[in-house]
Amino acid sequence: MLGKTKKIHLVGIGGIGMSGIAELLCNQGFEITGSDMKKTEITDHLESLGIKITEGHDALAVTDVDVVVKSSAVKDDNPEVASASAQKIPVIRRAEMLSEIMRMSYGIGIAGTHGKTTTSSMVGMVLNEAGVDPTVIVGGKVINFGSNNLMGSGEYIVVEADEFDRSFLTLTPVIAGITNIEEDHLDCYRDLDDIKATFTEYANKVPFFGSIICCLDDPGVQSIIPDLKKKIITYGLSRQADVRAVEIKMKDFKSTYCLVYKEYKLGEINLNVMGIHNIFNSLLAAAVGLDLNIPFEKIKKGLESYKGVFRRFEFKGKKSGVLFFDDYAHHPTEIIATLKGVRANTEKRVIVLFQPHLYSRTKDFYNAFGRSFFHADFLFVAPIYPAREAPIEGVTGKLISDAAINSGHRNVEFIEKNEIIVDTVISELKPGDVLITVGAGDIYKYGEKIMEKLGDEAGITLEEDN
Repeated sequence: MLGKTKKIHLVGIGGIGMSGIAELLCNQGFEITGSDMKKTEITDHLESLGIKITEGHDALAVTDVDVVVKSSAVKDDNPEVASASAQKIPVIRRAEMLSEIMRMSYGIGIAGTHGKTTTSSMVGMVLNEAGVDPTVIVGGKVINFGSNNLMGSGEYIVVEADEFDRSFLTLTPVIAGITNIEEDHLDCYRDLDDIKATFTEYANKVPFFGSIICCLDDPGVQSIIPDLKKKIITYGLSRQADVRAVEIKMKDFKSTYCLVYKEYKLGEINLNVMGIHNIFNSLLAAAVGLDLNIPFEKIKKGLESYKGVFRRFEFKGKKSGVLFFDDYAHHPTEIIATLKGVRANTEKRVIVLFQPHLYSRTKDFYNAFGRSFFHADFLFVAPIYPAREAPIEGVTGKLISDAAINSGHRNVEFIEKNEIIVDTVISELKPGDVLITVGAGDIYKYGEKIMEKLGDEAGITLEEDN
């Protein structure tokens, strides 16, 4: 693999996606170095494996390497990228390296606007239970793995196929999964038709002996099925789906259903994660298992032992009678799915602290965001988390709070400054509430600060913990 390449440098090595590739390449015997703007728990782990990591970016870091790998967030004017280019050292994107790794394995790529990380890790759990020792690389820390990856020695590799920057087009999986298709990343795509065409191109990259596994209930997926050229396996709640769920029950933030395959009831599956969206995710994972002739009991055990992904409706704790959860949702559809799941499981008052992610996404979807929180009793909107973007004039979180109010939500407040988030939210909390921090940025840190303040400061404790 990778020809005569021996030394590989990763720019942005601390990213959740890059770190998994770094660990995999290190395990395969390559000499790995990397850099990132700051050291984190992730970089500490990589350094414990013997990977040399520098804090900050320095052109001198790439004087003796065979190839430089950069994340999508790293620009071409980065000092290390520019230096490598000047030296004629190949510079490739993360997805290209992932494609090369997959080329030598039985690749399973999970694509979709939502649910990629959860579904990919569920597939990994099914394969692991089947005893095939898979490698899994995803964009979130999986509770079962204790990491964002699972390093196996078998022939199977499961990866999250990210549509951002069209990077998943470099992948050639044997099984291509598609969870759903909606508008997103409109900084990379012209419109929804462009997105659909790109997903179609991705799916049709599977070889003649491969499979496309896709959600029949999703309108975006339905619309591209006529253009798919390889074997198709569908899943969903629809009676027309090959793999489907019936007899669905939800209680105590968990989900139960009976798995049906081509009209045969295979048996009951009890998930430790809540919501219809996670039932859909598990159906794709089950479909992969069935396509690979994995026995139902192995599929069942793999899915039932799945504990979830950090920041995917993660229970953080209970303080002063308030239940704290955190969720990574950063698209209107994801938010609706999460809050519907919450409402199906509790009658408590639900308070949401939402942090918009990216100026461009806020500009494109603020009206849709405003309509996403009707299952919340009270909505706080925090300032935008910019990530890779510069501010856009006139685009703030207030666009979303105003849209929510204009859509009919009665309890909405825009918090103008991060410094006052904690005190503002605490002033609204009551014993028995459920507080959910929502967003792909650092909003979870504010939830943790609220928990600390409720538990540590005399005079503001709402109720003694039960």
